[in-house]
Amino acid sequence: MGSSWLCFSLSLLLVLHGTFAQQRYQQQQGQCQLNRLNPQEPNVRIQAEAGVTEIFNPNSQQFQCAGVSLIRHVIQSRGMLLPSYLNTPLLAYVERGRGFYGILNSGCPETFQSSQQFQQGERGAGSRFQDRHQRIGQFRQGDIIAFPAGAAHWAYNEGNAELVLVVFEDSGNNANQLDQTSRRFFIAGNPQQGEQQQGQQGGRSLRRQQFQSGNVYSGFEDELLAEAFGVDRETARKLKGQDDQRGHIVNIEQGLRVVRPPFSQEQEEREERQEQGQYGPRMNGIEETICSAKVRQNIDNPARADIYNPQAGRFTTANSLTLPILNFLRLSAAKGVLYRNSIMAPHWVTNAHSVIYITRGEARIQIVDHRGQAVLDDRVRQGQVVVVPQNYAVVKHAENEGVEWVEFSTNSNAMINTLSGRTSAIRGLPVDVIANSYQISRDEARRLKFNREETLIFRASGRSRSSERVAVA
Repeated sequence: MGSSWLCFSLSLLLVLHGTFAQQRYQQQQGQCQLNRLNPQEPNVRIQAEAGVTEIFNPNSQQFQCAGVSLIRHVIQSRGMLLPSYLNTPLLAYVERGRGFYGILNSGCPETFQSSQQFQQGERGAGSRFQDRHQRIGQFRQGDIIAFPAGAAHWAYNEGNAELVLVVFEDSGNNANQLDQTSRRFFIAGNPQQGEQQQGQQGGRSLRRQQFQSGNVYSGFEDELLAEAFGVDRETARKLKGQDDQRGHIVNIEQGLRVVRPPFSQEQEEREERQEQGQYGPRMNGIEETICSAKVRQNIDNPARADIYNPQAGRFTTANSLTLPILNFLRLSAAKGVLYRNSIMAPHWVTNAHSVIYITRGEARIQIVDHRGQAVLDDRVRQGQVVVVPQNYAVVKHAENEGVEWVEFSTNSNAMINTLSGRTSAIRGLPVDVIANSYQISRDEARRLKFNREETLIFRASGRSRSSERVAVA
């Protein structure tokens, strides 16, 4: 009986997994006929009291094809992004600034707590808790932060300058069983009251659904809320935030006072050494639970580069091997840096769509589809985004000032195959196969195969001419 039940359960899981995979496949059919890709910029701005959210057109065909979306929060000093949760997992990249955040999972212990000592008459000394809550994490420029689907979260800018968060949402993820739209459920405030500057396409508003309405409490009756919380009706009414005019990013004039440990540069350096295995073997993720999982990794630090060429640049990844929670989210990220006129080898990602967001400088990017046609050949500058569909070939060439970018992928361990260089498909072919495939001599085939000894990041060779570069459209 027990073995039969086990077999039935396993069969059901396989059927459900296949069903979800088929649903994502069917949802994307007819949406990936991409004859032309274009660099994207935000076309919707939602203003709030202490910041603005900029949305990259979610109706763009390339975002629809990949089943992803991208938004950018610009939060002023002492501004807080109100608590909310999404139907999709997301990755946030800290482009600029610093602060702290919380991720709330029901059932996780409230391990951050403060208490005040007092006397209880003849009973002697006692203690009274002033506050207790789930743990809080720090973040700084260059951090990737992973947020599971359905986990409520918030963020606060504790610096003196603006905080810029670039947020990648994967609505095609298996964790999302709704449609291909990211939905944000606020549990505080009244986001619809923010001043909204909307983009238009074909007469249609492109405002995102996740910023269209109030918080989730606003749909409940006052009496039920009062009973659920054990408070009076006036307090219950305030939960709804219907009179709140601040929007989704609010200003905290006196600064946010929460229980959190001090965080020093020495602690940051110690944490980095631990992650690099200098204090014993790295954790493999089995030791982590949803309550204790590490959700943050810095990908700006050159010392963490996976690929480094002192003449050309570096490439740093955050995947399930370096940040185990990404295996659960089925997402990964990378940071790329190219020096002046350097090249990232032509390559394709075998198991994921990628979204490239330029954080500094400018690059010429070419993307080629399965027909051998260039669907993108353009300069992409700071603040712009390009989607690279799975298996499309792409090459990046840094302009005079160099380029930096962050890259989000829809797989926990995005795999890159190169088309040139020491580990490329060409390098793996016999010389005779190359010569006969391209109708060239054996000497030309050897040069084609062995001229580049780098793996992924190539220094400038001096062979390319500025006249060959495309002009900005």
